[in-house]
Amino acid sequence: MLEQASILIFIVIALALIFDFVNGFHDTANAIATCVSTRAVSPAVAIIMSAILNFAGAMISTGVAKTIGDDIVQSASMVNEVIIIAALAGAIIWNLITWWFGMPSSSSHALVGGIIGAVIISVGFMGLNGYGILKIFLSLVLSPLAAMAIGWIILHIIFAICHSMRPATVNDNCNRLQVISAALMAFAHGSNDAQKSMGIITLALLSGGYIGALEVPTFVKISCAFTMALGTSFGGWKIIRTVGGKIFRMQPVHGFSADLNSAVVIFGATLLHLPVSTTHVVSGSIMGVGAAQRVKAVHWDVARQMLVAWLMTIPCTAILSAIVYLILHLFI
Repeated sequence: MLEQASILIFIVIALALIFDFVNGFHDTANAIATCVSTRAVSPAVAIIMSAILNFAGAMISTGVAKTIGDDIVQSASMVNEVIIIAALAGAIIWNLITWWFGMPSSSSHALVGGIIGAVIISVGFMGLNGYGILKIFLSLVLSPLAAMAIGWIILHIIFAICHSMRPATVNDNCNRLQVISAALMAFAHGSNDAQKSMGIITLALLSGGYIGALEVPTFVKISCAFTMALGTSFGGWKIIRTVGGKIFRMQPVHGFSADLNSAVVIFGATLLHLPVSTTHVVSGSIMGVGAAQRVKAVHWDVARQMLVAWLMTIPCTAILSAIVYLILHLFI
């Protein structure tokens, strides 16, 4: 029995790292789509920069990891390795499906939905922490709306500051500054997204009795940070094309505004220990910046498709993880 538990823990860690890897290449677009689409940075340089800064960002904090590990379920004792495996499998399957079709869905939504579905099918609704889920849900929903509003404001501020400059001069300056804003975005992405896998692995170790408290071990931090950076280095070109060009045709001033705004919103959420969807924060920033330029310039049909994927992610991953749990329960 002890040997089986050890094998299950190993599977949990492996799947969590696979999720982290998929999250890395699935969400590479978040950090580099704008600077690649405006040609501020070459794709190869952008991916390398993003991978390095994703790793650095992932090492600075564990607050989001504790939120994921502690706020979705009532108690670590109510979940086991099979539940966590099912949750991760559902999230990974959904991420791969949406990546294949080039649809920027949320890895954060996928993971939360996966955990909810696996817990409900195994121990029932009583296993869920309603207040914690509400807090996470609000952070996931409100963050892209905040990004859209703040993005609109930031572009207007930049226009007000640069009103006496020629548009070409503004774009040339923003083209150089966008390297910095994209770097900040990559760092912020790592600071929030890598922690989700850290939280899952730590929850599994705690539920299995391998650690005594919900504190992220150093080896877990390093493993998740490295795996996300590795996934980022592979790129997510289908999603980069959607985020970078199909929502709004950006100039360097728009790319700089969107990156800077996204970095501020995501890193602010990290400081508050709140998980957010970097995909939707970046998309919200681009929509806000585009609307500030001209409302009709935003391809709202693409935005609607993304909204549909956003609404579908949690219920779909919940169903997928529940199915995976039922299949696993037949053999374990």
